Amino acid sequence: MNDTPGWASPGSAPSDGQEAGVPRPAQPADDSGTPSDSPSKWSKTQPPPGQWSAPSAPGSGPVPPARRPAPNWGGSPGPGPGPGGHHPGWGQPPLAAKPGVIPLRPLGVGEILDGAVSTLRAHWRTVLGVTIVVAVISQIGDILVQRYLLPEPVDVDPNASPTEALNQAVDAMQSTLIALAPSLFITIIGTLFTTAVLTVVISRSVLGRSVTLSDAWHEARPRLLQLLGLTLLLPVMGAAIVTVGILPGLLIGSGAGIALTMLGGLASVVVLIWLMVNFSLSSPALMLERQSIVASMRRSAKLVKGTWWRIFGILLLTMLLTFVVSMIIAVPFSLVAMAVDGDGLSGLLSGSGPDFGWPFLIITGIGTVISTSITLPISAGVSVLLYVDQRIRREALDLELARAAGVPGYGSERPGNDAPRG
Repeated sequence: MNDTPGWASPGSAPSDGQEAGVPRPAQPADDSGTPSDSPSKWSKTQPPPGQWSAPSAPGSGPVPPARRPAPNWGGSPGPGPGPGGHHPGWGQPPLAAKPGVIPLRPLGVGEILDGAVSTLRAHWRTVLGVTIVVAVISQIGDILVQRYLLPEPVDVDPNASPTEALNQAVDAMQSTLIALAPSLFITIIGTLFTTAVLTVVISRSVLGRSVTLSDAWHEARPRLLQLLGLTLLLPVMGAAIVTVGILPGLLIGSGAGIALTMLGGLASVVVLIWLMVNFSLSSPALMLERQSIVASMRRSAKLVKGTWWRIFGILLLTMLLTFVVSMIIAVPFSLVAMAVDGDGLSGLLSGSGPDFGWPFLIITGIGTVISTSITLPISAGVSVLLYVDQRIRREALDLELARAAGVPGYGSERPGNDAPRG
């Protein structure tokens, strides 16, 4: 345990399947310093027999948190206090220590989202400082690209034959990808810096510690190159998967080729979604555990294993919420921009295609900066807190966090290896 954002050195808190010789986060060590092979799952500090008190109303009195009750496998309420030091009462979950933005126990969906928003509120100077600066620079670059570098879109003839229509659609897709490449590169670089800094801020907020922008940058800077490699590798993998899926149909080029292209594209999207969820915790693993690119991807897949649908649902819900917030902010700015930019509005009403000028780009850019400054910290917070939640469930990371945060009663010694919590 240390005070760095990772809370532990790389590999010190592995999931199931970790190679031998590396201690688990709560595995005791013997006198020689090597991990003990004892199968015991209980802390050395236990109350004498016969002194387990019956559950009573919440708040009936503190009990040392080292006296942890046996796992409740049958679903009935078990005796003893929770880690917070209070009796939970019959049928109620134990109270957990909360030194920062989340309680130190397995989290629900609402608690993950609330923790992300609470981080934004608690450290708004640091969070908005980095997100606004990066968003403004990225948006200026994007506006300049749209104004001066984007080529004219390729038109698709609706009266063309199926083969010609397919070729035209492919040309239009290539033109669109080429046009989006500069903006995508700017977005990736901006996301890189914000993700690195926000990961450090959120990891500190879990422990209830304040962090300045300079402190967060100092912690994140050594990992930027690895994070850049990971950030570029994932889109390249996605593009390769989609290309492999649609390439056979494109090569055939007939009516059957169109059907094969659609089928291959659908299959590749399914595979892409599956892989992206499996690797969704790679960035926190890389930043907080000082993992390499490949090791962080393996680490993410190991943490996600067995809970793919839960993580997929949380990520999908987060995307929907951030999309709604973005639309609530962006739509009024777009309407104002269209009203101010007379040429663009007249072109849109005439059906000839809008020709938006500088007023439209500037006003919509302001709306994009505002929405990005709000939604990006929430997305980053959910990703990091999902990582923390998975390690709490699989590796009892809550005990490590409680000791790192200085919660009274947890001490500095390592207790017995707790069973995973679902």
